[in-house]
Amino acid sequence: MQDLIQRLLIELGEDPAREGLVKTPRRVDKALRFLTSGYQADIDEMLNGALFSVDYSEMVIVRDIDFYSMCEHHLLPFFGKCHVAYIPNKRVIGLSKIPRLVDIFARRLQLQERMTNQIAETITEKISPLGVAVVCEATHLCMAMRGVEKQNSYTITSAMFGAFREQSRTRMEFLELLKLRGGIASSGPTHSHDFDE
Repeated sequence: MQDLIQRLLIELGEDPAREGLVKTPRRVDKALRFLTSGYQADIDEMLNGALFSVDYSEMVIVRDIDFYSMCEHHLLPFFGKCHVAYIPNKRVIGLSKIPRLVDIFARRLQLQERMTNQIAETITEKISPLGVAVVCEATHLCMAMRGVEKQNSYTITSAMFGAFREQSRTRMEFLELLKLRGGIASSGPTHSHDFDE
């Protein structure tokens, strides 16, 4: 990878031998491997020992999970917060594992829409809850730094499964709880993306 990065610097009109860039290929190699480490992560291993049987069927919410990801269209960062809720059906996930699950999917080349669904689908698969809801809100540098150059815009995506999709009261309770501490900006999550090439 370092050879490719050195070639990229040349293609951009830079001199990879100048003092400030000599170690750049190694640094970028290391950074990119960290930022895409989700490809090597084993979800089952990460969740091992953190799935518990409980007699509890009320909503569980882990909100304001910071995430940083890379847009697969431009290899530019997008970042923000993820909010995850589920209604247990005799099983729960250890609370600290939910942010780790978000990190696994964020640390890949991503679309925000896909990442949102992957988090919800994985929780559904692992504990078969009565319902799962995931809302992600993010700023995309591919929109802020290039293209439409809208620095203050952000994207909200949602995935609602089970009770959250089927029961409007459950869905609205979740969304209202997110707004209590200044979470999502609107009561109805939307999804959009900039697909400029």
